[in-house]
Amino acid sequence: GHVPCGLVCHPDKEHVLYPLGCTLVIQELHSKKQSFLHGHTNNVSCVVVSRNGAHVASGQVTFMGFKADIIVWDFQKKELLARLSLHKGKVQGLAFSPNSLYLVSLGGQDDGSVVVWPVGQNQAICGSPASARSAGTTTVLLCSTRRDDVFVTAGNGTVRIWQLDLANRKIHPTECQTGQLKRVITCIKMADDDNYFYVGTSSGDILKVNMNNKLMTDYGPQKEKFSSGVTALLLLKTGDLIVGTGGGIVALCRGSNYKVMKKIQVQGAVTSLTGRGQGHQFFVGTNKCQIYRVNFTAFKEELIAACHNEAVHDIVFPLGTSDLFATCSRNDIRVWHTPEHRELLRISVPNVTCCAVDFMRDGRSIISGWDDGKIRAFLPESGRLMYMIHHAHSSGVTAIATTSDCKRVLSGGGEGQVRVWEIGKSTQKLGEVLKEHVSAVSCIKIKKDDRECVTASLDGTCIIWDIVRFVRKQMFLANTMFKCVCYHPEEYQVITGGTDRQIGYWEVYDGSTIREVEGSASGSINGMDITSDGTHFVTGGDDHLVKLWDYNEGAVTHVGVGHSGNITRLKICPGNKYIVSVSADGAILLWSYPGGH
Repeated sequence: GHVPCGLVCHPDKEHVLYPLGCTLVIQELHSKKQSFLHGHTNNVSCVVVSRNGAHVASGQVTFMGFKADIIVWDFQKKELLARLSLHKGKVQGLAFSPNSLYLVSLGGQDDGSVVVWPVGQNQAICGSPASARSAGTTTVLLCSTRRDDVFVTAGNGTVRIWQLDLANRKIHPTECQTGQLKRVITCIKMADDDNYFYVGTSSGDILKVNMNNKLMTDYGPQKEKFSSGVTALLLLKTGDLIVGTGGGIVALCRGSNYKVMKKIQVQGAVTSLTGRGQGHQFFVGTNKCQIYRVNFTAFKEELIAACHNEAVHDIVFPLGTSDLFATCSRNDIRVWHTPEHRELLRISVPNVTCCAVDFMRDGRSIISGWDDGKIRAFLPESGRLMYMIHHAHSSGVTAIATTSDCKRVLSGGGEGQVRVWEIGKSTQKLGEVLKEHVSAVSCIKIKKDDRECVTASLDGTCIIWDIVRFVRKQMFLANTMFKCVCYHPEEYQVITGGTDRQIGYWEVYDGSTIREVEGSASGSINGMDITSDGTHFVTGGDDHLVKLWDYNEGAVTHVGVGHSGNITRLKICPGNKYIVSVSADGAILLWSYPGGH
């Protein structure tokens, strides 16, 4: 939801497109079926669809000094047509000319050039610096609605209309005069008859510029400007405007005097407004990762998609069902319905981060650990707070696990302590403190008989505890920061993963190493889960790949490519139908289990 104008409704009125990390998602509106365009090596920074709907173009960011690619896709075949490499650092904006003859691209702040490409070829026609040396950076770009050889760029204190001279392979800019107004332009929309265009500014007003004499004709609202700036615009056939603001207001404005006629409030700053068909319906995208559908006549918003907009830290399935799962992030825990891929419940606790979450085995409560040192338990249907354990850990609760008799909760803290809590009907008391780790506890797993548990820590140790007598049984040492640990279902071995990229197999009985397998070529292993029969396990980490392993062979059988952030945790659902992985860029990905049932 952070990409400006990233949500685009396809001209066929059946699909919407939006970027998710380095992937482009094409979603059918009726069936909610998604298809993915893979090809970018880093996060997508802009998306645009040609007017006839045949082509899609997307640009990406890249590291300083490297070239950022533009990819032109065939929409029908969902395949890559051309990869255009010229801009450095970032592609800021893209636009197709009205008859899809040319693609115009604008480079980011470190590049600062505007380039015209013929659609379907890899050679640029011409390019030029986007703004004069005296002006600020250029951030938005738009093609004319009638003429293929005219386009507009705008940005910090600059609005320019460009004319393409194809014979001489040059583009000529003309500055538009805005009089005394100094504005930073954030979005731009062209009228259908090509005579004028509107630009929205960060000051919260809208300027109207004439295409023919290149002068600003009027601006507004002059008194009550939109708070937090205008961030998105949509032009209607009637000449009225729909305005999206940084404060999350979507307003219908009269085109003549910019008077607000209707308005609604959405969550987060509006980053995209896109019309479906003739404008009887439109979609709103916000930076809180929410997509709304709004019917123009009723002017009421309906949430059609939502997800986390910050790193997701944990994912958990309730015992024995694959239809639900819970994920946690900053400010909230969300419960999802797996078959329909929709959010069922959102439990919000503002300004704190949930680091770990688990379901009680009886399914009657969701237990969560937070970075303010509290353990909070919620009812899974309503999301109401059942109880809260204050000061559970001094430096935040980093790991949590529940016993199968539902009478105890084990928590691990940032200071390295493992605490056992006795949970009664209406009481929660501290049963025991296990002090052995000297750094944060990253993962806790309990044996089926509730008599033993294993804890992994960033201090390079994994400890097996007797949780009846509360003594240490065994300890594994490795030169790594352990991130995750799993019992083999027969509970005589455990497997571990961590920052040394090795998957370790350990003997529970005497703590000896059975073997080590290299789990990843780059980056730590952050999450793992094992099937209920113990034949396979999955791992994920900083290499952004989901890997399925054969347990006995210690070999990778399948690899899933799709994440664009570091994978933080992943789970195989009960019944081996799906694998769900969550990542630091806020994405939740559902994979079908290979050879699944």
